[in-house]
Amino acid sequence: MKFLNGQLPSYDLTYSDVFMVPNRSAVSSRLDVDLRTPDNVGTTIPLIVANMTAVSGKRMAETIARRGGMAILPQDIPHDVVARAIAQVKAAHPVFETPVIVDSTTVVAEVLALLGKRAHGAAVVVDDEKPVGIITERDCIEVDRFSQAKDVMTSDVVTTTADHDLMSAFDTLASHHLDVVPVLDGGRMAGVLTRKGVLRSAIYQPALDPDGKLMVGAAVGINGDVRDKAESLLKSGADVLVVDTAHGHQEKMFAVLPLVVAARDAYADTSGRRIPIVAGNVVSSDGARDLAGAGADIIKVGVGPGAMCTTRMMTGVGRPQFSAVLECSDAARDSGATVWADGGVKYPRDVALALAAGAANVMIGSWFAGTHESAGDIVRDADGRLYKESFGMASARAVKNRTKDQSAFDRARSALFEEGISSSRMYLDQQRPGVEDLVDSIIAGVRSSFTYAGAGTIPDFHDRATVGIQSAAGYDEGRPRSESW
Repeated sequence: MKFLNGQLPSYDLTYSDVFMVPNRSAVSSRLDVDLRTPDNVGTTIPLIVANMTAVSGKRMAETIARRGGMAILPQDIPHDVVARAIAQVKAAHPVFETPVIVDSTTVVAEVLALLGKRAHGAAVVVDDEKPVGIITERDCIEVDRFSQAKDVMTSDVVTTTADHDLMSAFDTLASHHLDVVPVLDGGRMAGVLTRKGVLRSAIYQPALDPDGKLMVGAAVGINGDVRDKAESLLKSGADVLVVDTAHGHQEKMFAVLPLVVAARDAYADTSGRRIPIVAGNVVSSDGARDLAGAGADIIKVGVGPGAMCTTRMMTGVGRPQFSAVLECSDAARDSGATVWADGGVKYPRDVALALAAGAANVMIGSWFAGTHESAGDIVRDADGRLYKESFGMASARAVKNRTKDQSAFDRARSALFEEGISSSRMYLDQQRPGVEDLVDSIIAGVRSSFTYAGAGTIPDFHDRATVGIQSAAGYDEGRPRSESW
């Protein structure tokens, strides 16, 4: 990356402070862009779901992996729960979406509670392992909540089979004016397909492990028996280990990180597979070099840019994210490592700029919190708008979960030092209520950025991107207007 006209600023920059200048380009189509990430993780788009309890779970993990990204399961979840989540992600089909399944006697109230768990918004009524009906929210309007599924379902079920190609499945959906169709394999439910899902499967490549199963990562903290936790996660099938703490450039990290590396190397000796280790968070070249020197393959960069984070306002500590990513990526590259940009992205442009600054992947948290697939339950406010609650991972709420095994005194003392928002309403966008809808928007913007830069790959983009510095008025000039002025 280079600065326009050699503008080397004497101050640090956020994503909003910079813009990209188009270059002469031979890349004529967005679809000619290859977004496979250069960090050797295996993701085919540069999006990582942050290990936030309110955001990342099994539904999010399998959905994002189908489109080429990866989710990191949080460190605060009990290991048996994490192991089950990893197993469920690995068991999920890489193309067919996981259905919401009910039986014919399930009451409408329960069906409605389940519909919000998946963006396709349909429940398949299954009896004797065969689909006998479909229920959507509109089938439940003005219906007694204790009515049974068999009383409200659409019983004229159109299905497709697992051996049909996706084009045939799309034709089936279009010809019958359907939004979702069950997929059968040997007469049993294998999943569901939607029109958008079929189209997405033609654009995205899933993130798959060597066995052809969807990828998922998991986080560990720096407290407790970290090596034992790392070994357990590796045995459970985690594809990436994230050693995660708010202050990654501390001595405790450098005591713990070699233990995780040793666990990974022992696992590699028996499995033949070397799992990448991510460590962070840092915002300086010294931090990036030190973590790489301690064995991290990937450096997680970002202190304070997240929407739920109050670190900068509480402590004055942090750094504008664009400059942090730019400096850390240069230092990591010199040390044989790569960088994940963690936090601070609000628009597709920010993801593109993080990649221009040198990131191999971009971590997203709160932006994905208000989607069907995030870990929380959908709530309706007084005006009828749907939202999910989100909270920071250093907030009182998260600290309470993390310290539940401590004494009452130690828990109460820890609660005095929280940083972060404990409850925030993340409203579902009516136009983009699913995480895949947001991924479509982000990746379309990123692919277009690559064509403007004349870059066909992420490393090319980092080399070719030309970035300039703008005023607040310059940033505002680029914002669209939803109504006249």
